[in-house]
Amino acid sequence: MVLGGAAVVSLPARASGQPRHAPLTATTLSDNVRLISGAGGNVLLITGSDGVVLVNGGLQERSAELLKMVAEQSGGRRVATLFNTDWHPEHTGSNEALGKGGTQIIAHENTKQYLGSDLFVDWQKRTYKARPAAALPTRTFYTTGKMALGSERIEYGHLGQAHTDGDIYVFLPGPNVLVAGDVLSVGMYPIADYTTGGWLGGMVTASKTLIDLSNADTRIVPGVGPVQTRADLQAQHDMLNTLRDRLGKMMRQGMSAGDMQAAGATKEFDEKWGSPELFLSTTYRGMWLHVRELGGVV
Repeated sequence: MVLGGAAVVSLPARASGQPRHAPLTATTLSDNVRLISGAGGNVLLITGSDGVVLVNGGLQERSAELLKMVAEQSGGRRVATLFNTDWHPEHTGSNEALGKGGTQIIAHENTKQYLGSDLFVDWQKRTYKARPAAALPTRTFYTTGKMALGSERIEYGHLGQAHTDGDIYVFLPGPNVLVAGDVLSVGMYPIADYTTGGWLGGMVTASKTLIDLSNADTRIVPGVGPVQTRADLQAQHDMLNTLRDRLGKMMRQGMSAGDMQAAGATKEFDEKWGSPELFLSTTYRGMWLHVRELGGVV
């Protein structure tokens, strides 16, 4: 199997989360739900009479600052549960600090496996070292789950092979808030991390799953960036669906990622989504791992 043609591209700062030294800000989404931004990735804070649930935990270097804000915003309540929407550092940086204190950490089983092992991500040319035992998820799942924080219902589920193969959503039906994690991207093309099971076709499917969970009034929280709407999510789905078909056709014609970019494969989307170089190089590698599903490539 030939995997050539993908450019060697380093991960831009925006693709790895919020600026590392951005100030932390809290935005109220409902009486007991706040969005904290600036810690490297978005963090959702849900406060109940019996504790706090966090969805994602920012970068490790911002963890102390983040957890101080969480305590301030929640009246000092204990963080009972932390969700990881995927394994990447901008979402799992508070795992160790909270895990040591007995916080339940919920993630897909694949996320736990990635966090517990040394992992080389070749498109970043970077090795991520295994995290200590205290940082590993303590409760994993494969399909869907539910829990409650006081009167607040919390639903969560696996999104398949999308940004990674451990992506999950977290949905709060009451305030109608849906955390999409890095499956939803703002201002840049979403990246399917093929080294940990992500691929373009799975991103299309995951986007459709999120659309089906939401309605016109749903506030959708991406991995990084401002709150989005169902219309924003639909626009991403439509873009990805178009490019899955187009890039698949180009692969059947023997084109490389560089050829696709030179041919303007994404040109009508670049104004909204930015430079396509990293998207095309990673997407191309991921599509080669799914040639049977694409059909006619080899």
